[in-house]
Amino acid sequence: MNISERFLRYVAFDTQSDEASSTVPSTAGQRIFAEALADELRAIGMEDVELNEKGYLMATLPANSDKAAPVIGFIAHLDTSPDMSGRNVQPRIVHYGGGEIVLSEQENIRMSPAHFPELSKYVGHDLIVTDGTTLLGADDKAGVAAIVSAMQYLLEHDDIKHGKVRIAFTPDEEIGRGVNHFDVKKFGCEWAYTVDGGEIGELEYENFNAATAEICFKGLSVHPGYAKGIMLNAALLAAEYVSWLPTDMRPESTEGYEGFFHLISIRAGVEEARLVYLVREHDSELFGKKKELLSALVERMNGKYPESSTLSLTDTYYNMYEQVAPHPHIINLAAEAMRAVGVEPIVKPMRGGTDGARLSFMGLPCPNIFAGGHNFHGRYEFIPISSLEKSMQTIIKIIDLI
Repeated sequence: MNISERFLRYVAFDTQSDEASSTVPSTAGQRIFAEALADELRAIGMEDVELNEKGYLMATLPANSDKAAPVIGFIAHLDTSPDMSGRNVQPRIVHYGGGEIVLSEQENIRMSPAHFPELSKYVGHDLIVTDGTTLLGADDKAGVAAIVSAMQYLLEHDDIKHGKVRIAFTPDEEIGRGVNHFDVKKFGCEWAYTVDGGEIGELEYENFNAATAEICFKGLSVHPGYAKGIMLNAALLAAEYVSWLPTDMRPESTEGYEGFFHLISIRAGVEEARLVYLVREHDSELFGKKKELLSALVERMNGKYPESSTLSLTDTYYNMYEQVAPHPHIINLAAEAMRAVGVEPIVKPMRGGTDGARLSFMGLPCPNIFAGGHNFHGRYEFIPISSLEKSMQTIIKIIDLI
């Protein structure tokens, strides 16, 4: 089975995570996928294949030489984003000759380089695309496919001498719970790489500091015909609060190292309203200032409408840079491996987070390498087969170079 066939088989599993769920994993589909993966890993010859009750899957590629080598690992996540349906994914391979790609003729859904200029890099390549009604699932089934395919290749090519390698697949990364139950000691690695990056060449060891903010507003509802001087409309308080946050600090207005406030949920009525924001910032000092601003605006609201507003702030992960930067050989090894397989590394800050961010703070330095996909979490997601293949080759070369 080649890597594209493996990937196409994986995306057929419905593995969206669910933030409203209290189970681990949050959805049954992730467990079903993990069980299928465990069977596959045993079939290709991996050792110590263990799927625990929480849906975490680990396995070992045994050493085939006696050379001294650190134990390293590779990690990807089982779930796909709840932002768009991942059920009944109908991918297809198109040979891209330029211009628009018609994803759905019936619904007139088209992917154009006018909106997605990165397409122009892949003229002449075979792309795996959606049918326009679901996401694809390259985030992170491309990473899963690259890791499993690399393991199979090494098991079939004993001439590549290597030490012990560990792999792991985690549930619920997309809802921020991916390493809640990850056993770093049991994984037993000196360092690891998440294979959860985007375009070919991405190499990331900086990410956002992240928090979730929930702002709740309490109003007073009376009959609107008799509301003068009495009614306090919580929905309008929420709208006013939103208007106070700077518009140039929204995701659609930022790039690179610039952080943002991302409004992801509004629930509003006269009596009660609730806003949920994602707070993101690379710099820890600016991260603190963003949280201070949210708090100051709640105080401003309460000054105007006493006891109307409350704020709950929860930090979710931090910038892995301070944990990974003291180990430059980890980054240099990945960059060397990429160049050895014909890929120029693109070292850039990650505008998001991975399991590796939290794992780095749990004692496992864990930068992120590319899986090859684009436009994650939506109907325009695609992955060049050539990029997927290079991800696999990079993993193999990292192991070869140690």
